[in-house]
Amino acid sequence: MSTELFLQVEAKKAVEKLYGVTPDDSQIQIQKTRKEFEGDYTLVAFPLLKVSKKNPEATSQEIGQYLLENNKLITKFNVIKGFLNLSLSSEYWAEMLNGIASSRDYGFKPKGSSNRTVMVEFSSPNTNKPLHLGHIRNNLLGFSISRILEKNGNNVKRVNLVNDRGIHICKSMLAWQRFGNGETPESSGKKGDHLVGDYYVRFDKEYKAEIEKLKSEGLTEDEAKAKAPLMLATQEMLRKWEAKDSEVYSLWERMNRWVYDGFERTYNALGISFDKTYYESQTYLLGKAIVAEGLDKGVFARRADGSIWVDLTADGLDEKLLMRSDGTSVYITQDIGTATQRFDEHHLDEHIYVVGNEQEYHFQVLKLVLKKLGYKWSDSLFHLSYGMVQLPEGKMKSREGTVVDADDLVEEMISTAHEMSAELGKLDGLSESEVASICNMVGLGALKYFILKVDPKKNMTFNPRESIDFNGNTGPFIQYTHARICSVLRKAQEMGLAVSDSISSQGFSTVKEVELVKLISEFPIIVEQAGKDFSPSVIANYAYELTKEYNQFYHDHPIIKEENKEIQALRLSLSKIVGDTIRMSMWLLGIDVPEKM
Repeated sequence: MSTELFLQVEAKKAVEKLYGVTPDDSQIQIQKTRKEFEGDYTLVAFPLLKVSKKNPEATSQEIGQYLLENNKLITKFNVIKGFLNLSLSSEYWAEMLNGIASSRDYGFKPKGSSNRTVMVEFSSPNTNKPLHLGHIRNNLLGFSISRILEKNGNNVKRVNLVNDRGIHICKSMLAWQRFGNGETPESSGKKGDHLVGDYYVRFDKEYKAEIEKLKSEGLTEDEAKAKAPLMLATQEMLRKWEAKDSEVYSLWERMNRWVYDGFERTYNALGISFDKTYYESQTYLLGKAIVAEGLDKGVFARRADGSIWVDLTADGLDEKLLMRSDGTSVYITQDIGTATQRFDEHHLDEHIYVVGNEQEYHFQVLKLVLKKLGYKWSDSLFHLSYGMVQLPEGKMKSREGTVVDADDLVEEMISTAHEMSAELGKLDGLSESEVASICNMVGLGALKYFILKVDPKKNMTFNPRESIDFNGNTGPFIQYTHARICSVLRKAQEMGLAVSDSISSQGFSTVKEVELVKLISEFPIIVEQAGKDFSPSVIANYAYELTKEYNQFYHDHPIIKEENKEIQALRLSLSKIVGDTIRMSMWLLGIDVPEKM
């Protein structure tokens, strides 16, 4: 039982005894006591005034006196206006600490205990370019949210939808066909996704040149874009692909294989995995069939040019194209098909799409279209909309080739971690393999933590060097603290000092020890809150607060050198549990922590 719940129960009993009324749970408000006041937790008296028929100070005084006289775990109280500040005994905190120590995976609920099945779709790359910094935020958010939801008791399905067809993919294909001269990943020495991305950039360069030429001949910008030979050829290639033209289809399969191999290497480097990967090329036909059914039912309408639309103006949105006049599908077509397929396959309670905030309108339309088609589960779709990520020098643009490549960034992070760790002497005395493992761990930890500590809804600027600082709110600071705790526990073991299974209340000697137990005891609430908010930043900032509190404790109080055996035992036990809690918090973020550093 959390401390808040324990105090809520006790306060409820006090109100019943004192005033003869059973208050609603909403009337018993418990919060942590502000640091400038004495006490551990505070009861807010104002919601209880209608029950007590007295002023805030008198109400607080009466409830405080009752609790002090009737519960030995409450040792002191003070009243500040309408706030009752309560202090809990060392026995209470020892009992709390022993309960945490004996609990396996404290703060985590058993998988499936909620009886809910949740699907999280993330990554969702196009096969016309490699993964970049924006994709990294998407992948890290999706993977972390999956772990957080799983540890809140949900059955979680992690899925990827690869956008492997459409006009963008045909742009890379056409550019390679026109300008590639048979180049392959093997002949160029490039990762396949990088090679294909180069031709996406090449297409844009050649297409812009054609537009400028047509404009010089008297066409408007829009006319030039529509009549540029490369664009017309790309549209024809897409029609041939949907018609299963053997030459186009063979080229598509070949180039996509290059990209899939490249993606897999990037996912492995980031520690990202999926339970299932869907491919747009396998789902868009289902979407087209559902659109056709909607047309027959009068939900959609066909225009004179043969295109199919849905009118959402009465719902405050717009008219939306669902099928082009030439019969080819658009993004929302396959999303309609994929959503129905997934709910049929997995009987989902919720489906979460991790997609940038520029697609908010798309998902409003998707939910509304599915509702109009009669799918009751349409309200179970949730768009986890996140802000854009950029570098200090500004925004990235894929088609102009100005993105920060994911592979390059990972390599740079590991290299920087090695450089900064060596400068600070944190690699001294370690073997070559240990150095490689730690630098990989620290580099990736810095990247992941820096991105995940920011609320997903906010735009952010990623600064690689700032993220690897070993001080402040960074991944390496937390990782180094975990390694420090492991070092303390190793030394204790070498000296024959075992971590006790049962802590005595006599071991508490400072306020800092109680503060650490309080923070650890909040871990289940933090995990639950992160799941409700779909926000790994809740976990990240909790891990930082716990780490910061432990470091202050470590610097101010001896652990192994403490002469009082009960105090020493408490501090060793606290250190172990803090280390475990840091490790579990970072695991939820997809971050590993070293035992040496």
